[in-house]
Amino acid sequence: MKDRKILVAVDLQNDFIDGALGTKEAEAIVPAAAARIREWREDGAEIFATLDTHEENYAETQEGKRLPVAHCIRGTEGWQLNPVIREALGDCILVEKPTFGSIRLPELIREKIGDGKGATIELIGLCTDICVVSNALLLKAAFPEATIQVSSGCCAGVTPEKHKAALETMASCQIDIL
Repeated sequence: MKDRKILVAVDLQNDFIDGALGTKEAEAIVPAAAARIREWREDGAEIFATLDTHEENYAETQEGKRLPVAHCIRGTEGWQLNPVIREALGDCILVEKPTFGSIRLPELIREKIGDGKGATIELIGLCTDICVVSNALLLKAAFPEATIQVSSGCCAGVTPEKHKAALETMASCQIDIL
């Protein structure tokens, strides 16, 4: 358990940046997110990247019925990581997730940091108000003695207002907002 620093890059995929569910705010964070990834990599952190992953039957799922916009379908261009992000990530641990939060992510991180006491886990990515907040809260529950932090300038929400609201929610749950 030598490495006590973890960076989680959440769903920095084409469909959330400039594809099916992309926004100008998401496009705007790519350079900062890539720089943050490089900074953490140089500092010796373990890097995880989540991939929102849906199958061809997306429209038949509960999520697909509530958000009828096909996105991040496995194997499509939209499912791929943004090229600038992919280059910055280098060798990292990829975690496919079929829904907003990944139950598997805390299990994989536990292999690296044990109970998390004294560790720092930072999240960046998309969308602040859906997948970032979901994973941040899962990680806070799994590692109550770790410092969980979110780099707000490396995240974007569905809207700027929802981004801000998600940051406030996470701060209320003792997640540090940078």
